[in-house]
Amino acid sequence: MIFDPNANIWGARREGWKPSTSDARDAAATDYGRIIHSSSFRRLQGKTQILNLGDSDFYRNRLTHSIEVAQVAGGITLQLKKDFPDHEASPWIPNLTMIQAIGATHDLGHPPFGHGGEVALHYAMRGDGGFEGNGQTLRILSRLEKFSASNGANLSRRSLLGVLKYPAPMSAVRSTDEKLTPALLGGASVVRLINRKACRPPKCYLNSESDVVDWLLDPVPRVERDLFTAWEPVEGDHGKTKHKSFDCSIMDLADDIAFGVHDLEDALTMGLMDADDLASALPEESCRSFLDYIQTREDFGNDVYAGLVKALSDDATRKRNIGRMVTHLITSVRIRAEEGFETPLLRYRVDLPEPQSTFLNTLKKAVKEKVIRSARVQQLEFKGQNMVVAVFEALATDPKSLLPESTKARYEAADEKMRVICDHVSGMTDGFLLRTYERLFSPRMGSVFDRI
Repeated sequence: MIFDPNANIWGARREGWKPSTSDARDAAATDYGRIIHSSSFRRLQGKTQILNLGDSDFYRNRLTHSIEVAQVAGGITLQLKKDFPDHEASPWIPNLTMIQAIGATHDLGHPPFGHGGEVALHYAMRGDGGFEGNGQTLRILSRLEKFSASNGANLSRRSLLGVLKYPAPMSAVRSTDEKLTPALLGGASVVRLINRKACRPPKCYLNSESDVVDWLLDPVPRVERDLFTAWEPVEGDHGKTKHKSFDCSIMDLADDIAFGVHDLEDALTMGLMDADDLASALPEESCRSFLDYIQTREDFGNDVYAGLVKALSDDATRKRNIGRMVTHLITSVRIRAEEGFETPLLRYRVDLPEPQSTFLNTLKKAVKEKVIRSARVQQLEFKGQNMVVAVFEALATDPKSLLPESTKARYEAADEKMRVICDHVSGMTDGFLLRTYERLFSPRMGSVFDRI
């Protein structure tokens, strides 16, 4: 059964459900529909990707990023079908709808204000199981969405396995050296600031979803299950997981491509990087594979590298060369086998050859160093992070008075009550978090007629 891509176990759902006899959709199409029509997906339009929402309507937010990841992931699967029709993994290459569903889903759990919000919630939940955005995605899909009575979106096993990016629980990989304590600054007026580096969460799933992961991996032989969920310790830091499913590796690579290439485009268009920044962040030797490729597409003369830098710096020629970067990376993808696994969905992964991998990693590094770590972005992330902590702690002081009615009912019925508050805050858009902060803390803001 585990060696049949069409076996019922991969299309199975935790909660019994039968489609209408007149419904032509397969499991993947049903999953895709549930994602696209979910409230969690819609809320991504109000969540930060990198640049602050409200500064411009041009660049990406979490919703447009997720759509782009889904499209790139679809491009990768089509390329795999074209390039590897006789590969032993070929029957397991996901169809277009399946991988687009997984790509569209991958960021559902990210909180307001990007990774700053993630750090803030991990600090706020320091004594109650922590927080991690990818883990929250699994929680949303398996608990919080409303497509079933008690299993969230109730997606198929294969879709959920494709979303499981880090198959180890928080309690296993969380560093024993983690010290989530605030720093107190100031004299008469004391300001509490959390240590952002110390509060960075591990990459994992939340312990509250352990039963979901057990169900996902139930068909897999025990020895392969143990290998798949293995992780390696890192001295002085959180442990790191070692494996992903075939579908998840496609989604993860698509995410990296969208981050490295498309966020670079945003940075250039918004003036956060110029030609000099490009030349310093993208050294010629790291771009070699793309330079060789682009020579077949455009005549940049004798100095292809200088021509590329100029083309990316120019509004008129940037878009088509950004598109060529994506095409170059997609058409370079290959399939590899991971030793120790016989289950095809766990055995096969996708990756890039070394030259293309170096190029993509350089693009990602450029975005991190020139944009994410810039003072302009970090100051806004810092502000958002501290607003997230303030709102969470305010709600936690008197949840029965401050939580909206629908969340209050869940809170009162829950065993893990702080997790319910975390669900509420992490689901907020940037704008809703800001309005909630102003209602709670700004003397001049707020009305009883505001919707909360």
